Amino acid sequence: MFQGLAEKLQATLGKLRSRGKLTEQDVDAALREVRLALLEADVNYKVVKSFTSRVKERAVGEEVLKSLTPAQQVVKIVHDELRILLGGQEVSLKLDNPPTTIMLVGLQGSGKTTSTAKLANHLKKKGKKPLMIAADVYRPAAVKQLQVLGEQLGIAVFSMGTDQDPVNIAKAGYSHALSHGHDVILCDTAGRLHIDGEMMDELVRIKSAINPAEILFVADAMTGQDAVNVAATFNEQLDVSGIILTKLDGDARGGAALSIKEVTGKPIKFVGMGEKTDALEVFHPDRVASRILGMGDVLTLIEKAESAISEEEAKKLGERIITAQFTLDDFLDQLQQIKKMGPLDQLLGMIPGFSQAKKMQGFQVDEGQLKSIEAIIQSMTPQERSNPDIIDGSRRRRIATGSGTKVQDVNRLLKQFKQAKQMMRQLGALDKGKKPKGKMRSFLQ
Repeated sequence: MFQGLAEKLQATLGKLRSRGKLTEQDVDAALREVRLALLEADVNYKVVKSFTSRVKERAVGEEVLKSLTPAQQVVKIVHDELRILLGGQEVSLKLDNPPTTIMLVGLQGSGKTTSTAKLANHLKKKGKKPLMIAADVYRPAAVKQLQVLGEQLGIAVFSMGTDQDPVNIAKAGYSHALSHGHDVILCDTAGRLHIDGEMMDELVRIKSAINPAEILFVADAMTGQDAVNVAATFNEQLDVSGIILTKLDGDARGGAALSIKEVTGKPIKFVGMGEKTDALEVFHPDRVASRILGMGDVLTLIEKAESAISEEEAKKLGERIITAQFTLDDFLDQLQQIKKMGPLDQLLGMIPGFSQAKKMQGFQVDEGQLKSIEAIIQSMTPQERSNPDIIDGSRRRRIATGSGTKVQDVNRLLKQFKQAKQMMRQLGALDKGKKPKGKMRSFLQ
C-alpha cells in the first residue's frame, strides 16, 4: 500500500543524506517534497500541514543543523513524527473482565463480517473461547457467511435468523455466551451503503443492550479519505474505541492509515492483510513508519516465521542441515512454510535496506520461479528427492515434462541444491570445530 509514498519519501530524504551540512532552506525544500508526497498519497490536508509543521519545528533547531550528522537527525525526526501520526504505539484490546464484549461497526462492504471472523480466530489462537453473534439481518447471506466462517474456524456462532430485531439478537447472544462459558463475545452489526439516522439509532441501542468493552470501526483502506470522514461520524455517535483497517494489502495510496488516528483520535488496532481468515495483524505504528522509510521490519518478519514454523520443526531442520541430511523434501517443505508467511516481495521488504538495494540493482521478486521450483520437486519420485544423484538425463527429461518446465530449469535447481548441500556440510564441520575450506573460507572471510 505505501509503496508510492515510501519511494518518494526515501528519495527526498536520500538527497539530504548527500549533503554534508544542512541549511534551513535545504529542510524547507525537502519538506515541500514531503508535503507533496503525502498529499498525493491522499493524506488529509490538515494532517499534512500539522505533520510538516512539527517536523520543521524540530528539524531547523540549532542542535540538528549543527550536528555532525544532520541528515540522519532529520530522518529520525520524520520517523518519529510518522510513528506519532500512525498512533505512537500498539494499543491492545481490553480483555480484562471476561466475558469481554466487542462490537464491530462500519459501512456495508467494509469487511465487518470477515473481520469479525478474523478477530475471533486471532483471539482463539490466544487461548480465548470466542462467540460470534450474527446481528446483521439486512444484508443477504450475512448470517450464513458468518456461520460458514465459524464452521471453518471451529468457532461458535449465535444466530436467530433474519426476521428478528438485531437488539434482541445481541441480548440473547450475550446471555448464551454467559451460559456456555465464552470469555469473548464479538457482535457483527449491520452496515449501510451510507450513514443514516436509522442505522445509527440501532447501533446505539445495541451498544446500550450489551455494554461493549470495545467498539471497533471497520474501515476500508481502499476508500481513502472517505473512510476517515465516515470513521469520524461513527466516533461522534458511538465513541468507538479503535479501528480495524481492511485491505491494507491492496494498492491504495495509504492516506486513510496516515490520517485516521489524527482525525478521529482513535488508534488503529488491527489491519487486514488479505482475504484469508488468518490475515489479520496487530497494528504496530513504529514498524509501519520504519517500512515507509525503508528501514525494514525485522520484528514482524520474525513473528511471521515463528507463526509459520514451530520451534520443534526449526530444531529438526537445524540438525538435518548440520549433519548434511537435508533433502529436496526438506527444501520443498521450507518453500511451503515461506508461502504461509505471505507474499515474498512483502517479506523481503521487511529486511532493512532491501528497498534501496532493489531499486539500485533493478531486483525483481519472481513468485512464479518459486512455483516452478515447487513443481519440479513435486514431479520427482520420493527416491529422487532423497537422493538427487540418481537423476540422470532421462529422469531429468521426465521431471521437466511433468512440471511444465525445461530440462535446463531442472539442471539449474539440482546444481544449486548440490552447492547448498556442500555449504551445509562445511557448516556442519565448523560446528564440530574443523577449519573451513575453499569457498566457505572465502565466504566467512
